Amino acid sequence: MTTRLIIADDDPLIRMNLREMLQEQGYLVVGETGDGLSAVNLTRQVRPELVLLDVKMPHMDGITAAKMIGDEHLAPVLLLTAYSSRELVEQARAAGVLGYLIKPVRDADLMPLIEVTVARWMERIQRRKELAQLQERLETRKLVDRAKGYLMDHQGLSEAEAFRKIQQLAMNSRKTMREVAQAILLARQLSA
Repeated sequence: MTTRLIIADDDPLIRMNLREMLQEQGYLVVGETGDGLSAVNLTRQVRPELVLLDVKMPHMDGITAAKMIGDEHLAPVLLLTAYSSRELVEQARAAGVLGYLIKPVRDADLMPLIEVTVARWMERIQRRKELAQLQERLETRKLVDRAKGYLMDHQGLSEAEAFRKIQQLAMNSRKTMREVAQAILLARQLSA
C-alpha cells in the first residue's frame, strides 16, 4: 500500500521539491497547503498516513497544527524546520510530533524517517485499540459481577448459578452478557 502524505509549508518551492522527492520514493502526496490551519482541516478531510509540517507558517504555526492533529489522533506528524534549538525540539515533543527534520531536506533522510514514523504511529494506534478493548472487557466484567450479586441476593442463587443464568439469558435473547447485565441492573432500579 502506498503511503499517503500531506505537505504543509508556506514556501511553494519547498513544497514542490518535497512533492517531487516523495513521489520519486513511491509516496503519494494527497494534499498540499501553505498554512497550519489549512493543514489541520485538510488532514481531517483526507486522513493521510503522514503529515509533513513546516514550523513557521501563517494562520497557525506547525507546532500548534501538530498538536491539534495529534490530539484528534488524525495522523503522525513530521516537523520540517530550518531551526534546531532545544526549546523548539521540546515544543515539538510536547506537541506529539513523531519526527523532526532539519531543512534542507535530503532524499536519504526522508524515507527512513517516514517509514519509522508511520510504523510507530501504527503501533500507537494498535495499543490504543487494545487499551479500549481491555477497558471494555473490564467494564463488562464489573456490570456482570454487579448483576450476579443482585441475582444472588434476590433469587438466592450461588455465584455460578447467577453467572449461568446471565449466560443463558444472553444466549436465548441473542444479546451480549453486558447487555443482559445492564438490563438486570436497570430492572433492579425500576423495582426499587
